[in-house]
Amino acid sequence: MHPNPHHLRQRASVILTALLLFALVSLIFSGMTGSVQIPLADIPAALNQLAHGQAQTLAATLLDLRLSRAMVAFVTGAALSLAGVMMQALLRNPLADPYVLGISAGASVGALAALLFACAIWVVDSAAFTGAVTVSMMLYLLARRDLRGGTAAEGGTALLLLTGVILSSACMALVTLMLSIAPESRLRSMVFWMIGDLAGAPVRALPWVVLAGALVFALRSARSMNVMALHAEAAATLGIRVGSLRKGLFFVSGLLTASAVTSAGSIGFVGLIVPHACRFAVGPDHRLLIPAATLTGGTFLLLADTLARTIIAPQQLPVGVVTALIGAPVFLYQLHRLRK
Repeated sequence: MHPNPHHLRQRASVILTALLLFALVSLIFSGMTGSVQIPLADIPAALNQLAHGQAQTLAATLLDLRLSRAMVAFVTGAALSLAGVMMQALLRNPLADPYVLGISAGASVGALAALLFACAIWVVDSAAFTGAVTVSMMLYLLARRDLRGGTAAEGGTALLLLTGVILSSACMALVTLMLSIAPESRLRSMVFWMIGDLAGAPVRALPWVVLAGALVFALRSARSMNVMALHAEAAATLGIRVGSLRKGLFFVSGLLTASAVTSAGSIGFVGLIVPHACRFAVGPDHRLLIPAATLTGGTFLLLADTLARTIIAPQQLPVGVVTALIGAPVFLYQLHRLRK
């Protein structure tokens, strides 16, 4: 007996509304929380000041700073999570993550090279994005046969995955070389970038534009992703343009990863555990999984960054440390459930 489509739409609406409300509550909580607490009663007046372009009180000033960082955390987490869903669909492996093909390693080479030469922050961001895009293009040129269809449609992703691992290893060798010759005055900032840190991350429109475009593409491709996940061998005969879909998933997930890494460095586990957890919670249907994972990933990184700012306040931890400490046991639990 097939489920009623009306009931499915109703269930999706309830889940997504709940996730959206939780994201908004988390955003307000993040603005209130820090080494100096903002009382809940002061939030409306502070928001009103910010809406009028003024920050006359301490509460409004703190809220402005914290909400800016919170918005960067949300868009970064959402991008990594959406990239994880798309990468798992591309490789047909629920344990794949956005960094598995070495795109993050390429960004690390570019960013650390700029940091090594004490470049301005916009140069560091540009170098990170350029490094990620360069590795993506190299990966496409070396493994393009695996993205066309044919053997790729039958699940043959070995060439793509192996090429990504080799490129990642080469990039990490360059990263190790730069870290070993970096002067001590620059080593701390380089290590923090490698771990993943949102301190001082600027609010920019580009990550939101990339996320919105990727979300539109993913939702339009959701039915095809469902067919490819369930019937990979017969996807082409069912009317799915496998080659185009795989190329789209590859390039869009790579662009999302490049955008996220450029904003906040290499933050691990978000693109791995969030899509996998959402798949357990809401099912494998990409029409619901895609928006659910996007909202959950943004909220997860937002709360992780709030914890990183407050757990040893006034000092701050790199958010990548917090996501790793949370993600490792959660991932082991998910692996245990997967085995069962």
